[in-house]
Amino acid sequence: MPVGIEAWVTQIPPVTRTWLALAVMMSLAVQCQLVTPLQLYFSFKAAFTNFQPWRALTTFLYFGTLSLDFVFHMFFFMRYSRMLEESSFANRKADYFWLLFLSALMLLALSPLVNLPFLSSPLAFVPIYLWSRRHPSTPISLFGLVTITAPYLPLALVGLAWMLNGTWRAAAGDLVGCAVGHIGWFVRDVWTREMVGGPTIFSEAPLALKRLFGDI
Repeated sequence: MPVGIEAWVTQIPPVTRTWLALAVMMSLAVQCQLVTPLQLYFSFKAAFTNFQPWRALTTFLYFGTLSLDFVFHMFFFMRYSRMLEESSFANRKADYFWLLFLSALMLLALSPLVNLPFLSSPLAFVPIYLWSRRHPSTPISLFGLVTITAPYLPLALVGLAWMLNGTWRAAAGDLVGCAVGHIGWFVRDVWTREMVGGPTIFSEAPLALKRLFGDI
């Protein structure tokens, strides 16, 4: 790996870096025909009745074949996941992983209702949505053409995904991710502050997980 690229990769926070690396490797594996998307998608029957539990993980790692849509999702996911992990979750790797883990469980539970075999894009919208709610006055320039404030970013990206794919299905998955992100934001930033008055198991990682990640 060239020195410049290696330095750039090592600057990405660990949780975002790991997810990004696994997602790129998964798409490369499909592109090289080492695996097929049919081996990666999630369904309850395939995962738990046919004893293929890896599908509950690979569904969050496959963003599609190498294409403009893949680059679009990788860029915005990496950018805002990195910014969220470096700001709100600085030195709190376990808490950030816990946010993604609980969001992934929620998406798995919702997947039969919305008929989404791959949940990578919906999960990627969770940190994008949470960052946008925590930085409401930040201006965002979309490709130098339009400037919006951060709370409108998720909907703008949903619209762009719709345009790139030419189908409502991609937009539907991203909207589900926004809904799960909204729940995550409410649990962490509203419910714990205004209704509970402190952290809960839904807003803070268990101690065992914090020890595993070296946060304590």
